[in-house]
Amino acid sequence: MGRVGVLLLNLGGPDKLEDVGPFLFNLFSDPEIIRLPFRWLQKPLAWFIASRRTKTSQENYKQIGGGSPLRRITEAQGEALKEQLHYLGQEANIYVGMRYWHPYTEEAIALLTQDNLDNLVILPLYPQFSISTSGSSFRLLERLWQEDPKLQRLEYTVIPSWYKEPGYLQAMAELIRQEVDQFSDPDQVHVFFSAHGVPKSYVEEAGDPYQQEIEECTALIMQTLNRPNPHTLAYQSRVGPVEWLQPYTEDALKELGAQGVKDLVVVPISFVSEHIETLQEIDIEYREIAEEAGIHNFRRVPAPNTHPVFIRALANLVIDALNKPSFKLSQAAQMKKRVKMYPPESWEWGMTTSAEVWNGRIAMLGFIALIIELVTGQGLLHMIGLLQ
Repeated sequence: MGRVGVLLLNLGGPDKLEDVGPFLFNLFSDPEIIRLPFRWLQKPLAWFIASRRTKTSQENYKQIGGGSPLRRITEAQGEALKEQLHYLGQEANIYVGMRYWHPYTEEAIALLTQDNLDNLVILPLYPQFSISTSGSSFRLLERLWQEDPKLQRLEYTVIPSWYKEPGYLQAMAELIRQEVDQFSDPDQVHVFFSAHGVPKSYVEEAGDPYQQEIEECTALIMQTLNRPNPHTLAYQSRVGPVEWLQPYTEDALKELGAQGVKDLVVVPISFVSEHIETLQEIDIEYREIAEEAGIHNFRRVPAPNTHPVFIRALANLVIDALNKPSFKLSQAAQMKKRVKMYPPESWEWGMTTSAEVWNGRIAMLGFIALIIELVTGQGLLHMIGLLQ
């Protein structure tokens, strides 16, 4: 098989407080994250949002030590994966490529092209596929492949999603069981799955399979857990004025509190590493919401990180991928029917979904223009005298 490499893909995160602004700019510059009808608006809007959110985000990162642990944990996962593959008889070089911060995907590609690999496995550290996570990285990689003849000669395969991997399900079940068993009445503990949300339009318009895969994954984990605990699935981390997948985590917590739930274990289902969404959003913000709702016994399941069963699952994925027909980036980006990457939908008259979406986008752009004008004191409304 020759020299084998494994490229681990992840989001990335600011290493220190000074990195937060540039990281947010990179994040919101991605058209898979904010879908706009005009591409030239992407970077100005990204700058505006990042400028408005930097201070608040820095305060959040201060609560977890001043930076994201994502790089450190991902690199530790890579080392553990390399050791596990060696144990299973497969030597491999591991590369970490982050989408929005160092080490960038482009940096990882530069390293692996220098190593003269014969085979590469591309493994996103997102169990479930979404156009805003794995899809964004696949789109970037597809462009890099088109631009580099050396990459085009490299044999590679993509693992687009892997939420059904038995070892991953077993690792999640073990982590949940450890937390549930800390309660006096384990079988009555409510298991609360909190997944990172995406805008509802991604699913309904763009055909993103993310919601379906999250729901299937939740059911499979509960089946693997094989206990009678009640469970709920909700979605966290929404931003902006558009509708996201529901129920929202904060609303679901309040509803469970109103129903009299006292014992709760939160499972960060779409995260395999600790970072801002687990350490700050769940552990601090959602814990406070739960306690105010009367849920006083609140525990959170750790992310898999370098859990041995989880690392074995990743190793199994790599070995299986090497022994199967290759799966290409173009296939990964279109793996489900109707999946489109930030599609510029045609506008329609009438009370249609497309018309509503476009009207919402136009209204959003108008609102942004108004805010910028109020902040800068310059613009069309000032010119015609409506604002002084």
